[in-house]
Amino acid sequence: MSERVLVLVGTRKGLFILESDPARAVWSVRGPLCEEWAIHDATWDAATGTLYAAGGDAWFGPAVWRSDDLGATWAHSSAGMTYGEAGPRITTVWSVVPANGAVYAGVEEAGLFRSADGGATWAHVRGLTDHPSRPGWFGGAGGLILHSIVPHPTDPDRMWVAISAAGVFETRDGGATWAPRNRGLRNDFMPDPYPEVGHCVHKIVRAAGTEDVLYQQNHVGVYRSTDGAASWQEIGGGLPSTFGFAMAAHPRDPDRVYVVPLTPDQGRHMVDGRAAVWTTADAGATWRAERAGLPQERAYVGVLRESMGTDPLTPAGVYVGTSTGQMYASADDGASWRLIADLLPPIWSVDTAVVRD
Repeated sequence: MSERVLVLVGTRKGLFILESDPARAVWSVRGPLCEEWAIHDATWDAATGTLYAAGGDAWFGPAVWRSDDLGATWAHSSAGMTYGEAGPRITTVWSVVPANGAVYAGVEEAGLFRSADGGATWAHVRGLTDHPSRPGWFGGAGGLILHSIVPHPTDPDRMWVAISAAGVFETRDGGATWAPRNRGLRNDFMPDPYPEVGHCVHKIVRAAGTEDVLYQQNHVGVYRSTDGAASWQEIGGGLPSTFGFAMAAHPRDPDRVYVVPLTPDQGRHMVDGRAAVWTTADAGATWRAERAGLPQERAYVGVLRESMGTDPLTPAGVYVGTSTGQMYASADDGASWRLIADLLPPIWSVDTAVVRD
């Protein structure tokens, strides 16, 4: 049985698929796919062998694309993806996650939708939109978006989502009701520095092999939770900036995550113009900058919230896409890097799949 590694790269002008063998030394590139629609997220459902891509814009509206042949052909649908005539218009899909036989989509204006038929039709998860705090949600610079969907690994009724700028919410009853999970998060841009709702969360991930350990990249810091987001502790003291978008968890080590600190001002680029992926191997007690193979002069590039991913091979592959179209990869747990694609459109998302033929 052979293996292929696919890196799914969502961009402003369609989806690209980078492909290699497990050595990850030579890469081919396919694309642009999905009729060059703007793609904010893409993922692989290993249970069904399906690729999903989430996208849209204010002109075309939202859609989730589906391929059952590893990207050779695609179909898309947004049937049912609406808040009704009296509700706000949905402009795009920011995240797509298969879980427990269903597919979930996070959209702008922020809300959650569920499909029980592989993305052909969608149903609004009203419990989240109807939360009493909803009138107080507000959009960040990227809009009011639901961008992170983290299913619980063993309990199909539990799930965490993150909304910019509202915060983290959890359901324990399959989406009927939701509770804010933001205790311990600091808010530097509101009169109350510790509100229940109103946090600009940029990304949440679950630690490998755990049920209740989560990590978060926030607008104002990096955080860890060991109790299923009931409380958060700041762990970014060793980083050069509290600001960043992207975060990825190691596929096996629960104490290791990867982040890309950026300057917090309007530039939002690599600190000092020196590209680096920062990693912790001890749950945030210490951090180390991995720079080998990354540009160290005039690297004024950004990395957006979904634009980093890992693969499950040993050692793990780590992948980072930039807002100026460069795709960097590491085949040694992030210790060294190389450019595997260039001159792509601005990269908005990165995910991986290991396909066995």
